[in-house]
Amino acid sequence: MQSKITKSFNFLKSYCEAENFAGWDPYDGLNSKLFKATPLKHWDLARLAWIQGFKRSPINFRKLLLVPKQHNAKGIGLFLNGYCNLYILAEKGDTRFGAKDAIYSRIEELADLLLEMQNKDYSGACWGYNFDWQARRLFLFPAHTPTVVATSFCVTALLSAYEITKNKNYLNTALSAGNFILKDLNRTDYKSGFLFSYSPLNGNNTVFNASLLGAKVLSQLYSYNQNELYKQTATSAIKAGVESQNNDGSWVYGMLPVQDWIDSFHTGYNLDAIQTYQDKTGDTQFQENIEKGFNYYIENFFLEDGTPKYYHNKTYPIDIHCPGQLFVNLSVNKQFKENKDLVHSVFNWVTENMQDSKGYFYYQLKKGMSSKVSYMRWSNAFMFNALSYLLLEDHDL
Repeated sequence: MQSKITKSFNFLKSYCEAENFAGWDPYDGLNSKLFKATPLKHWDLARLAWIQGFKRSPINFRKLLLVPKQHNAKGIGLFLNGYCNLYILAEKGDTRFGAKDAIYSRIEELADLLLEMQNKDYSGACWGYNFDWQARRLFLFPAHTPTVVATSFCVTALLSAYEITKNKNYLNTALSAGNFILKDLNRTDYKSGFLFSYSPLNGNNTVFNASLLGAKVLSQLYSYNQNELYKQTATSAIKAGVESQNNDGSWVYGMLPVQDWIDSFHTGYNLDAIQTYQDKTGDTQFQENIEKGFNYYIENFFLEDGTPKYYHNKTYPIDIHCPGQLFVNLSVNKQFKENKDLVHSVFNWVTENMQDSKGYFYYQLKKGMSSKVSYMRWSNAFMFNALSYLLLEDHDL
């Protein structure tokens, strides 16, 4: 099994490095130079249809329609965090994925790139995506509009880079993201706490996992600056998050009727956030919620043969985030050893069914024809980071 994991990861690593960590994204259709040259760019329905056409098509029209390969901030954050995990492995004497010096140089390269990619138009460091994004008809997120989700992944990566390099620029940039969370995100009262909004824009304030990731950032930063406001604010957001949890341990995606689905990897985000809050603040009052949520997660999103389900009540489409987030959660929630058999069955399934002969991973598998387009942020960066946790845990065992 170890040789299989090593081969799969090095295959992916070689592919991503050859592409310089830049690529396409499921939602980057509005980056088309041809589309931007037409008046359709001003029509919300046309923008929505254009994005969905790119996302759903099994044929990749991006070269033809002049969509460039680019860096994505969340993707760079995922790669950076993955290389930090590889550095920890190298420190333990495991140099299957590079010598310490080479990995250290890569960490500096990616961390410096992440600093360059931050949006400096807000109260603190924050990051968004490299494309305009039409979310339903109501919301147009211009390129680089910061989101709490992208920012949380970037903060985690910069803190990991700081722990290795001791470069204060990385720490200070991550710490400044606290101002973005506290001052720029909107808040919606929910039971005994509140929800952070997905972005500073109005009208996207009902997503539970996004709010919990905001609390995760504050708890991570609290462990460095001991600012009680960070802890208190994070606690309020965590309370709202756990009070939105169903009795069986599950979470719906959001408060709106159109957000009432229960899925695998957003459940994983919730568990990651609450566990991180507990680890960084020492507050254990939500341990029962973690245990109940984790048990639901393990019991409802993976089939006996290792197939990772998207939803609690149906399998397809199978998204690469579903197996990837499992590896992260088993590490963060300290449940790897107890679920090692599940890890190996899921790993075998995903590499056999979703890793291309070129090394990259597919975005989704559907019952019918599936897209085999390589998406750098969604598929490859996510699995690079996820497999780095698998490698760390497997090494320790």
